[in-house]
Amino acid sequence: MITLLSTLISFLAGGLPKILDFVQDRSDKSQELAIMQLQMQREMEMAKLGFQVQERIAEIQAEQAYVDAQVAEKQAVYNHDIEIGKGASQWVVNLRASVRPVITYCMFGMLAFINIWGAWYAWHEGVPFVEALNLLWDEDTQILFASIISFWFGSQAFGRK
Repeated sequence: MITLLSTLISFLAGGLPKILDFVQDRSDKSQELAIMQLQMQREMEMAKLGFQVQERIAEIQAEQAYVDAQVAEKQAVYNHDIEIGKGASQWVVNLRASVRPVITYCMFGMLAFINIWGAWYAWHEGVPFVEALNLLWDEDTQILFASIISFWFGSQAFGRK
């Protein structure tokens, strides 16, 4: 019996390195597989991010092309205005240049007249100041006034390079 037992132990002991190698190999392969899966996942995420970055770059380039087209269009309009003005009398050139400022002055004058007249009328009728102010300087009037001011001063600020 001891002979049989020692033979069996010797047999198993002889195969033990192969069994350990098999277990080790299996463990190594599963670890390599896990590492490969992580690398593939990382590469997929990087590719996705790379695609998103490329997509954003394309968007920025499209926006830049749009801005460049607007600048070119504005320059073409200015050049067209200059060409139309060539050969015209100075009076016509000055009249053409004064259209927007004159309209702005008229709008401002009308706004001032309506507000001054409205304030006088409210005072004459005995309307409380706060109520008259809310009626004369309402949200629509504020928007109109802000639009006129921002048109002139905003276009000067944005027109600088």
